[in-house]
Amino acid sequence: MRETVGLDPAAVTRWFGSLGVEFTAPLSFDRIGLGQSNLTFLVRDNDERRWVLRRPPLGHLLASAHDVVWEARIMAALTDTDVPAPRIFGVTEDPAVSDVPLVLMEFIDGQIVDTIPIVESLAPERRRAIGVSLPRALARVHAVDLDATGLTDLASHKPYAERQLKRWAGQWEVSKTRELPELDDLTGRLAAAVPEQREIALVHGDFHLRNVIVSRESGEVIGALDWELSTLGDPLADMGSMLAYWPEPGEDAIGDFPASTLAGFPTRAELAEIYLDQTGRDAAALTFWHVLGLWKIAVIGEGVMRRAMENPRNRAAAGTPTAGQIDALVRKAREVAAGAGI
Repeated sequence: MRETVGLDPAAVTRWFGSLGVEFTAPLSFDRIGLGQSNLTFLVRDNDERRWVLRRPPLGHLLASAHDVVWEARIMAALTDTDVPAPRIFGVTEDPAVSDVPLVLMEFIDGQIVDTIPIVESLAPERRRAIGVSLPRALARVHAVDLDATGLTDLASHKPYAERQLKRWAGQWEVSKTRELPELDDLTGRLAAAVPEQREIALVHGDFHLRNVIVSRESGEVIGALDWELSTLGDPLADMGSMLAYWPEPGEDAIGDFPASTLAGFPTRAELAEIYLDQTGRDAAALTFWHVLGLWKIAVIGEGVMRRAMENPRNRAAAGTPTAGQIDALVRKAREVAAGAGI
């Protein structure tokens, strides 16, 4: 077996044999996706059956970050719901298999729209079909019955905005590579403008175009990925984050993926309308969550940049955020906040 950075192929193959998963050796492992956090591998056997394997990133990890076991628990709980999440086949924390936890899950055969060349290859009609599918899929996540899925105790039921501000402000302090007074000021302004929380729901935590698999035919979301930031909280937080990842024509793109600025994709207002029509939720707090989403993406980007500086093997195909890109996110967040009086 050829060497695979981050995995011991022989040990993982032995683990496969203990799971009751039908396979024909040898297994091959190829890193896939553009993720800059947990590492994702496509596993193939000699009969071309496919699975997906996840592990935390290489190098130093922040406390509570990149928890693939947490992620697996949530996806396993969603098996009998309307949420399109991959099936979990196995989880191991056995040091004889790996020095970090591993999760084996279903391979969903669809399309991942995660690069500009892929987006440019799509007809405007397909772009729109994919775009309008996103808020519909997100509404399904937020409709999950917490009692029926055993997720009621997943996280605190205390007000989510305060929890998010505390968590990500703390992550900023331990991951920042420089001082950024504009972000610190925005943190304080957000803390002073927290809206009332009216309900508790399952929150995906990182729902956007690059984190879903869509049908090759209809464009509908058939797989929601990357649940590592999931928790319980205000469902509007997910919608705000999705808007934060959705620049419109004429606006500065967030990072290196201005997909939503191309013809065919719905506007932020259309996305919000679809979601709110389906869920009946109040739009009044969405601007707050949009700002918090931009702020959080900036904090996450700083952590990604720091990990790449510490260990170049953590660099992903999507590239690593730059200080300039993170600063631009903070400027956009302050602009949206100022427009709403935050």
